[in-house]
Amino acid sequence: MSRHPTIPLTPVSRRSFLGALAAGAGALAAACAEAAPASGRTTNTIDVLTPEEALVAYEGEIARLRAAKLTGTPVDQLERMRADLLRALTKPVAERRWVMVIDLRACVGCHGCTIACVAENKLPPGVVYRPVLEEEIGQYPHVTRRFVPRPCMQCDNPPCTGVCPVSATYTNEHGVVAVDYEQCIGCRACIAACPYGARTFDFGYTYTADTTDSGVVVGADQAARYEHASTFEYGKVHARSDLHGSPVGNVRKCHFCMHRVLNGQLPACVTTCIGRATFFGDANDPDSLVSELIAKPNVMRLKEELGTEPRVYYLQ
Repeated sequence: MSRHPTIPLTPVSRRSFLGALAAGAGALAAACAEAAPASGRTTNTIDVLTPEEALVAYEGEIARLRAAKLTGTPVDQLERMRADLLRALTKPVAERRWVMVIDLRACVGCHGCTIACVAENKLPPGVVYRPVLEEEIGQYPHVTRRFVPRPCMQCDNPPCTGVCPVSATYTNEHGVVAVDYEQCIGCRACIAACPYGARTFDFGYTYTADTTDSGVVVGADQAARYEHASTFEYGKVHARSDLHGSPVGNVRKCHFCMHRVLNGQLPACVTTCIGRATFFGDANDPDSLVSELIAKPNVMRLKEELGTEPRVYYLQ
């Protein structure tokens, strides 16, 4: 299969149909998962795009972008990144290298990425995958603030994996540092080992714990049901009410929204960034946007001197 196939300007009806199916695969999988019984185990997996389906969706996306270019319509960075993503999904897994780039000059500290991550992954109190750190720089009277989003660095040499006594945290086939909720014993050794503070522990708390019985909070019961909804992390259905394989009692962390990425969707934090400060894609693709960005002279990585080889780059 060619990495850069010849793209027709107008896709045929069959390709348009399949492209629509590919675009809706994630939403369909999520709906099916929510309809499943609450006792479902983590063996329930989420369907992902095949290379053939990704190619069809990529061809449709490129045709649309070409048509926009011919008419002079501006192309948003999100549209280009999605085309890059679909192109990467046509390649073998071993040939992809997922990276994230964050432009500190464009981040306005709105915390929209943090909120999107909480909503996407059904995060309870105390569990945050993508905090936005605030830093004051300069000297009076020339003082300013800088905002630093800090997801998991997805290190190529992660210090957290070697300290796990049961090998519950590991680097999966996509190069993402993952946590096996069925294997994790909650010892939290990995939290201490992470030099970025990118891991948190799920104690099972809920925002509605003290409101559901009071009768004075409108919608408390509905909110409580939402807080126990299943998550789709790591491409599996994790029922929060089921202790076996549940995130409760385990360490949790950012995973680059791989359940979205493998369905041809960008991570939730990328799509909700109002300043277009967050970028995601395949660094092994020389034509991708992220490859262009990490080649710039003003790029840096956090605590790079530790030898962790993080996959999150910052532009400053």
